[in-house]
Formats: sequence, structure tokens, C-alpha cells
Amino acid sequence: MNPTELFNQRASDEATSRTRRLLAPDPWASAGLATHLKDHGALEHHPTSERWRMGMLGEIERAGLVGHGGAAFPTGQKLRAILDHRRKPFVIANGTEGEPASMKDRVLLARAPHLVFDGAALAASLVGADEIFIVVHHDVRESVDLALAERREARLDRVRFRVMTAADGFVAGEASAVVNWVGRGVPIPLGKAPRMTERGLGGRPTLVHNVETLAHLALVARHGAEWFREVGTAEEPGTMLVTLAGSVVSPGVFEVAIGTRMSDVLDLAGGPSAPIQALLIGGYFGTWVPAPVALSAPFSTAGLGVGLGAGLIVALSTTGCGVRETARLVRYLASQSAGQCGPCSFGLPAIAEQLEFLAHGMPVRFDDLTRWVTEIEGRGACGHPDGVARHIRSALDVFGDEVSEHLEGRCSASERRASLTIPMGEPL
Repeated sequence: MNPTELFNQRASDEATSRTRRLLAPDPWASAGLATHLKDHGALEHHPTSERWRMGMLGEIERAGLVGHGGAAFPTGQKLRAILDHRRKPFVIANGTEGEPASMKDRVLLARAPHLVFDGAALAASLVGADEIFIVVHHDVRESVDLALAERREARLDRVRFRVMTAADGFVAGEASAVVNWVGRGVPIPLGKAPRMTERGLGGRPTLVHNVETLAHLALVARHGAEWFREVGTAEEPGTMLVTLAGSVVSPGVFEVAIGTRMSDVLDLAGGPSAPIQALLIGGYFGTWVPAPVALSAPFSTAGLGVGLGAGLIVALSTTGCGVRETARLVRYLASQSAGQCGPCSFGLPAIAEQLEFLAHGMPVRFDDLTRWVTEIEGRGACGHPDGVARHIRSALDVFGDEVSEHLEGRCSASERRASLTIPMGEPL
């Protein structure tokens, strides 16, 4: 499906209009440079002015902007970390979007690529970089190339932009894997140390930001911290793009004010298409939350008690089977590891096998399964096994009754259609 077809949000009242920032004011208008400049104006930045740089960094920190690629790391803190190094840095805008069910970065790049370019150029000015790599999913490469051609013709930027098509695969979107892809053509994570802000592309400090983070950055620079904090919560200000999938009437990408009641978030997609038993919050490294808890909670880390990740929300109906969904997902994630360490090379396949046995009602070494999940955490060359373990733990907890049914060779689900998008295999 074309990314632009997945943007379903329409403003029905003033409150909804205020939350449409990244794709405002008209999500269906041309994403061209002329429209962008008409709606937002040119972005002023002064890389030679230390006063401007420190003032802008302070404004970003007051805004409370965090990364929207999954880790939610404070944007201002990451920018300041680059300033501590004397070598000229690189900037990478990460639009890889390796999560199979997520579409928010592609929608953003298709509808508002110039906001991303603006944010990347601003980040480069702040840290003293003169070269920026924009790494994007192949679905939107043409839109991004056209946007860059417009900017070059208008001589809008002082820095050099280079657009690259992202590598395929789940781990390809991890920050160090993106750096490795740009530098060596190998989309494998580089490990947990050193930080990219210390030694990244070509051994130089490298700022890697998700494309949505950069788009927000461009708006904070234009409108200020106070404007950014007008929506959201005091602890988690602003909006974020979410991909709603699974058992909802109209799956798609929507811009949501953080703190919005979860039932209202699902209403943006027409509401549930069937009664819901649980929601997967934050993506495939995310957490299952029971529907009665989730639907009455605010869409925020504090409200849900779990990380929001890259904004993927999958609704699982009461007729589906959380055990089968988890088994399918873990088998996929086991196949997507870089194979650099024991927890991924041996631990994940063994765990996936036991979960498949469980899904089929076959004899399973359940005590070993739970022990292996604990043992792989913190021992990987990158964070891949940690994310898988987090997902499994939440599934075994939320779907505990169904796990007990499967241990006795039964399954209470009446529907075999899968809710989670997996680019391989058939539903169990």
C-alpha cells in the first residue's frame, strides 16, 4: 500500500487540528517546497553564532523533545554529546523503519519531507556538521529525491545532503546498524560501545536521529518550547505519529497528542473492529497490555507503564490467540538477528522452538523457556535479545490463562487470522 494512503486522520474539531503538526495544516496537500515554505516559512539558523547555538539547544531542552525512533532519548542531550568532541561530525536521518507493521516514518517522508530536511539541516548547524545522510525506506525514495532536488534548485541549504535507500531487515533500523550500512554497506549493529556520538561513521562523532524527531526539531526551532508543550503532558509533551494496526476498522498512521486516552486513540482508526483482549504497545520490542487496563489509560509511558517505542499499536481481538501471535513474532525476530553472539545465534532459535511447541499444544520445556528468556537479557552484542525477551515476558504474563490452556493441549481462540504483520511464513 502507498504510504500516503495510510494517513487517515481528518480534523473534526479545533482540538484535533491542534494535534496535527507534522502533517498540518492540510495532510492531503502537495508536499512540495512551495507549499512547505508557504505553511511553515524558511527555517533560520546561524551555525557561526555560538549565542544562537546555545540558545537553540536550551530551547530544545526546555521543549522536552525526545527521540521518536523507539528509545525516547532526550534530543538536547544527544546534541550536546556531539559538541564535546572536536572532530567534525556527521548527521544521519534514520528513516529505515525496519518494523514490518510500522508505517509512520514512510507517511511522514511522503507527506512532509521538507520538515525532515529542515530538522536535519538544523541539527547539522548545531553540532557543526557539513554532511547529512538521509536513509529512507525504498517506498518513499522517489518522494525524498524529488524534495532534495527542489531544495538544491532553490539553494536552500548550506550543507550537503546524500539520500540512501535503507537496508531491509528488522535490525537494519538500529542506530549503529544504520551507521554500518552508510559506511560499509553492512546493516549489522556495531555493538553497545562506543556510542555513535563518540565514534561512528568513519570513526567520527555521528548524530543519528529518527526522521520524526528531526521534523519535530524543525517545528520547535520555528515555534519554541512553549508552543511544543501546549499539547501532551507536562512529563511527556508534544505529539507523535502512531501506526494503528490489527483489529481496528481503518488501520493507518495518525498524529496523536501524548496523554490522549487510549480508547480515543483507537477511535481515530474507527475504533475496534471486534472486542479487544490486549494491545501491543511500542512495536515488536514492545509490551502487551490487557485491554481493560490499556483502553482507560492515557497514551503515555507514565499512563500505560510501558515504553511507547516507535508508536506502533496493534489491537488483538478476543477471538485471536496471543500465544500463537507471540510464537510467530519470536520466530521472525530470531531469524532477523545479526548472528553476532550466543544469545541471538542459539538462545533465540531455542526459545522460538519452545514457543512454537507451546502454540501447537505439543510438549514444551516451559521451565527452560522462562529461564532462557531471563538468561539472554543483557548478554547480547546489541539490544536485539533484550527486546525479544521484553516482548515474551509481557506475553507470558498477559496471556497467562491461554498459556495454561496450551500447556494442556487446548486453545480457546476461534480465529486463526494473524494480527501481527510478519514478512515470512504462515499463521500457526
